[in-house]
Amino acid sequence: MSSWDSLIHFRKHNVAFGRALRNLRKTANLTQEQLGFEAGLDRTYISVLERGERSPTLDTIVSICDVFGLSVLELASHIQSQLDEMHDNQDSSRSP
Repeated sequence: MSSWDSLIHFRKHNVAFGRALRNLRKTANLTQEQLGFEAGLDRTYISVLERGERSPTLDTIVSICDVFGLSVLELASHIQSQLDEMHDNQDSSRSP
């Protein structure tokens, strides 16, 4: 895998994490500020994560899981669902 492919692969995971985080937050009827407060994180950091611009640390992942009452494995399942959806959307956009 080239370094460019690695970067794109890495970015996809950040975007999938961000989409999963946004979905969970909205389902819980929380604002970014409320989620940040509950997780001990800044609202701007929540925003950056939701946009897929940064990778969360393990501590951040655990804090977010605690807020939603999820295990890390359950959060990973939400992220995988987003990756699958992104892959499906990419495949359908390639179809004639």
